[in-house]
Amino acid sequence: MLITGGGSGLGLAIAGSIVAHGGSVLLWGRRPAVLAEAVSGLEAVRAGSAASDVVDVRDAEAVEHAVSRAFDSAPVTGLVNGAAANFIAPTESLSSRAFQAVTSTVMNGSFFTTHALAKRWIASGSGGSVVSLLTTWVDTGSAFVVPSAMAKAAVNAMTMSLAVEWARFGIRLNAVASGPIPTDFAWDVLDPGSSDVVGATDVRGIPAGRHGTPVELANLAMFLLSDACDFLTGETVAMDGGQRLAGPGTFAGLTALAPDDWSAIRARAKAAAAATKAAQTPSP
Repeated sequence: MLITGGGSGLGLAIAGSIVAHGGSVLLWGRRPAVLAEAVSGLEAVRAGSAASDVVDVRDAEAVEHAVSRAFDSAPVTGLVNGAAANFIAPTESLSSRAFQAVTSTVMNGSFFTTHALAKRWIASGSGGSVVSLLTTWVDTGSAFVVPSAMAKAAVNAMTMSLAVEWARFGIRLNAVASGPIPTDFAWDVLDPGSSDVVGATDVRGIPAGRHGTPVELANLAMFLLSDACDFLTGETVAMDGGQRLAGPGTFAGLTALAPDDWSAIRARAKAAAAATKAAQTPSP
């Protein structure tokens, strides 16, 4: 099983569940130290196996070469499109570079990887399964995370479109539209840190009264990847504790924030990024 963005967060949670059930995973990411630590932790489970490769999914040629390397070792039967980038910000303040950092990772990366694998599945007649990690914003859009909302909506469209086109080859594509699930770093750049507004990360907007957990998402992803549901394709399954049905599961509430609030958010995000980078830098 190939998992992009598998070195941390939800991708790593899915990898852990697969390995715990005796499966094999190949983790892709851009940070060698993070991938090495993830593989080491997964190998300790001892039920399945784990390997990694440093790949930038935004680079189509790099993806193609990495998929070839993967198939040289063993057939890849499934894919989790988990590589992502996101942060909250007033859209008028975004640079083109910031926009591309998010959209190229989510939209381009998901397509490049899906396309590279599917070509081989079609040629070999083996079929395969793809699960993309999305959000409920694919139905509604969301203020203050516009690049992510646009890119994930595109991957949702890809899921539906290719499910029809490639069903005859035994290729299934589905997605999980999750509600708020706290993970390292991602939470730091998405939580507005204010009790005065209700954003998509706020538990007050979730009828279930709690956040989701990585294990719950991993369980659903494994089901969608498995042969337990071979007739299911082209679906995006919401898992959000009822958030999207009860009201805005988006960041619309952040319209109440003042410029000083946004300055504080940016400062906190930069501090989180710096702390993450420092933690991942090997000691001399």
